[in-house]
Amino acid sequence: MDLKRRFISNFLTDDRWKYLWNGLGVTLKVTFFAVLLGILLGVIIAIVRSTYEKNSSSMRMGFGKMILVFLNFLCKVYLTIIRGTPVVVQLMIMYYVILASSTNKVLVAILAFGINSGAYVAEIFRSGIMSIDAGQFEAGRSLGFNFVQTMRYIIVPQAFKNVLPALANEFIVLLKETSVAGYVALADLTKGGDIIRSRTYDAFMPLIGVALIYLILVMFFTWLVGKLERRLRSSER
Repeated sequence: MDLKRRFISNFLTDDRWKYLWNGLGVTLKVTFFAVLLGILLGVIIAIVRSTYEKNSSSMRMGFGKMILVFLNFLCKVYLTIIRGTPVVVQLMIMYYVILASSTNKVLVAILAFGINSGAYVAEIFRSGIMSIDAGQFEAGRSLGFNFVQTMRYIIVPQAFKNVLPALANEFIVLLKETSVAGYVALADLTKGGDIIRSRTYDAFMPLIGVALIYLILVMFFTWLVGKLERRLRSSER
C-alpha cells in the first residue's frame, strides 16, 4: 500500500506524470536533431581526413595541398578538443559562454550534443571509408570520375552502409548522454524526474521511473539496430 500511495503521489497527483512525458519529448527532439548535426559534421570531417591520408603523400606541393593540410589540421584540433573534454563541460560552455544571450535551451543542447557527437561519428565514418578496397577508387577513375565524384558516387555510399549499425549505436549513446541537459535547466526527461522529486521529497519513485523509461528506449532502439544489422547482412548475400 505504501508503494501505491507513493506512486499516486509522484505520478498521478497534480498530473505530475506530465513532467516525464514532456521531458521525454524534449529528450527525443534533442537526440534526433543532435544526431543529424553529428552525422553532417562527422561525414565532412571524415572525408577531409581520409582524403588527406590517402592523397597527401602523392600530391605535389601547391595551393590545393596547402588547403587540404590546413583543413586536416583543423579537423584534428576539433577531434582532440571534443573527445578530450567532458560533454557536460561542453554543454555549459555552449550555454554560459558561446550562446549566453540565447534563450532557446533546446537549440543550445542540440548544438552542444551535435558537435560532441560529430567527433565520434567522424572517426566511425573515417574507418568506414578507409576500409573500402583501394580497387574501388581505381574503378572510379577508370569510369572517368575525378576524386570527388569517386567519393560521392562509389566510396561514401559503401562506407555509409558499412558503418550504419555503428551510427545507430551512436544514436543510443547520445540518447543517454542527453540526461545531463538539466545542467542548463533544460526540462528533459531526467530534469522532469528531478522536478517531481523536488515536489514530493521522494527520490525513489521518480528516479526509478526515469531509469525505466531510458531502459525501455534503449532496449527498443537496440532491437531496431539488431534488426537493421540482420537486414544489411541478408542484403549482402
